[in-house]
Amino acid sequence: MTDWLLRGDYASAPINVGAAILGLLLAFLLGHAVAWVYMITHTGLSYSRSFVNSLVVMPTIVALVMVVLSNNLVTAFGMMAVFAIVRFRNILRDTLDTTYVLTVIVIGMASGTFKFASAVVGCLLICAIMLYLWFTSFGTRHRYDLIVNLHWARPANDLVEVRGTLTRHSRKTILASQRSHEGYEGADLSYRLLLRDPDRMDELLAELRGIQGVSRVTGLRAEEESEV
Repeated sequence: MTDWLLRGDYASAPINVGAAILGLLLAFLLGHAVAWVYMITHTGLSYSRSFVNSLVVMPTIVALVMVVLSNNLVTAFGMMAVFAIVRFRNILRDTLDTTYVLTVIVIGMASGTFKFASAVVGCLLICAIMLYLWFTSFGTRHRYDLIVNLHWARPANDLVEVRGTLTRHSRKTILASQRSHEGYEGADLSYRLLLRDPDRMDELLAELRGIQGVSRVTGLRAEEESEV
């Protein structure tokens, strides 16, 4: 009975059923680990529950594919033909999602070819890297804390007091834009500030409003310069 059941899985070398089952289960468990890391570290608006589920299922499927293709060249070519006919297309909004997809594919390949140590070590290492990138916010840029917009009704040469106030509260001051219109008195100014103390933003805005010639003062906290 057992020989009849497993006869189709015999190629140039018999399949190790125990190792195959272990490989599938290991791929399933490691897929869970990658999915958990993705859930913890994901930021942005493109979160998808179905994508998280695919991170769990995909390594198991890939592991099964590798088991089917092992020691059977004819089956391998047939599988390539099937994948050439059936094409899967999915647009990933987040570039890092592609990395997770490649991770679970490689984990499935390692588990399906019975390279268990490589699968476990690789999964742990990649998960550690993903957690490190998330915990350290690696890749983000923080060049300014506050965007200040104001209207200046006096001549441009009299901006010394405004510049002095901004310099006293900030380590870095950039005049991002200066707009004036025909028949429109004064100019609209927009500054980018890297504050010495971000908690004193209200104090800075109050001082600006007290300067003669300054009106319509607004402040907007700048977020991290990263993709959402």
